[in-house]
Amino acid sequence: MYIAVLTIEVSLPGCGSLKEKRQRMGGVHERFGRNPAVAVCESGQRDRLEASEWTFVVAGNERPKVESLCSEIEDKVQRTVDGRVMSVAREML
Repeated sequence: MYIAVLTIEVSLPGCGSLKEKRQRMGGVHERFGRNPAVAVCESGQRDRLEASEWTFVVAGNERPKVESLCSEIEDKVQRTVDGRVMSVAREML
């Protein structure tokens, strides 16, 4: 079993409300939480409107598949979120 922890921090300049923050993040939890191999949560910056941090835990039987899924998550977040990805950290356990 291979497990990866992927943490993505996003800057949301000009965000003025919690409702706008949710809209700009574009349903990250709903989109990625449907996959049974992925657990996702907003792990930091909850009380800041202009930033958001999300952590994804990806599990699988083959390391290449886990790494591929992490790369897919990174790409989709960068393409779909109305903000700027500030940092990405990936750790294999």
